[in-house]
Amino acid sequence: MADPFLSIQHVRKSFGATTVVEDFSLDVEPGEFVSFLGPSGCGKTTVLRMVAGFEEPSAGKIVVAGKDITRLKPNQRNVGMVFQAYALFPNLTVAQNIAFGLKVAGMPKADADRRVAEMLDIIKLPQMGDRYPYQLSGGQQQRIALARAIAPKPKLLLLDEPLSALDAKVRVSLREEIRSIQKKLGITTIFVTHDQEEALSISDRIAVMYGGKAEQVGTPFEIYNRPATKFVANFVGTLNVLEGTVTDAASGMVRVNSQEVALKGKLNGSKSGDTLSLALRPEAISLGRQPGRDSSLAGEISEVHFLGSVIRVRVGIGGSTVSLDTFNSPATPPPAVGEKAEISFASSDMLVLH
Repeated sequence: MADPFLSIQHVRKSFGATTVVEDFSLDVEPGEFVSFLGPSGCGKTTVLRMVAGFEEPSAGKIVVAGKDITRLKPNQRNVGMVFQAYALFPNLTVAQNIAFGLKVAGMPKADADRRVAEMLDIIKLPQMGDRYPYQLSGGQQQRIALARAIAPKPKLLLLDEPLSALDAKVRVSLREEIRSIQKKLGITTIFVTHDQEEALSISDRIAVMYGGKAEQVGTPFEIYNRPATKFVANFVGTLNVLEGTVTDAASGMVRVNSQEVALKGKLNGSKSGDTLSLALRPEAISLGRQPGRDSSLAGEISEVHFLGSVIRVRVGIGGSTVSLDTFNSPATPPPAVGEKAEISFASSDMLVLH
């Protein structure tokens, strides 16, 4: 197997007595798009800043393309960085902002002009070169910041929550553009975000961070469907959590609010009598018995919310409540609050949280 393009090896960062990043390791393949996902204060931006050279690790090392860059200054790393704040020079035109890094690198003006024109085409703003930042929308300014970062052809692109200052609609379209440009250029990219939908929609892999550590690293499919820890399961996606008691560890039987459910070998060493936290994604649950859903629980409809194409239903099961969505069918009225109900699901879809 080829060596990774970026290798972050046992990196730690402390500020005084406070450790912000603790033994973080990650290998990133050439051309891969990896997101660091987690809540504020989890250490994701600090790791990014160490890769960029703005912070020096307290321990560990960072290798890019086989070269140890741990102690190099930011301008010696050939890394492009896009910040949450656009950080454009207000007194320079769009073209001059994009050309800034090229000028610093000593590129001849004719070559720089060609590269700027190429960048403006890539970000779909070919007529904007003569404008100033204040004449642009937030989304346009962030596109210019991206163009400025990639104009010098960096080995690595780092994006620190670049979309969080934009409104929701612009954010969605711009994240898709960033991913499209990244694929077109084949540039290895690290993207920091606290937005799970953002990370799930555009990443090759996601590192979910909490408390200065990587809780889990995997593809969006793995992170969502097979969360490794309780934190990952709760942070990524919507989750229904039920409490169960193991009644027969050998056969995987668990009692949930006086009803038996078979979990098929998922008990991971639990013993009869142990209490478990069990989780189900809303989309894994059906109202009523459905083919392929081999487990069920009886309850009562506690809430019904009509949302147009979807009806959101909450079902009380003992002392717990489970949420699920059903599609609206004009021929079938929604269930009524107080009705007896049965939910069904595949036992393989029930997660045991640790």
